[in-house]
Amino acid sequence: MEHMTVDELAEEALSLPSEERAALADRLVESLDPADDAHLHRVWGAEAMRRLADVREGRVQAVDGEDALKRVRKAVGR
Repeated sequence: MEHMTVDELAEEALSLPSEERAALADRLVESLDPADDAHLHRVWGAEAMRRLADVREGRVQAVDGEDALKRVRKAVGR
């Protein structure tokens, strides 16, 4: 059996209905090495701390969650 390239596999996966793509994405994420998880948690933790500092130091202004969702819905036409 010949193996597909990553590009071929991605093209095939992108042709799936969104629910099946989501299920595939979940399976792929679950297959990652737990050591990678620890690294990702550290990276996202550092990003969260950076964003918190941005808010506390006034570099960005926080937006209420409901208002943020309204803005996103408006931007995507829903």
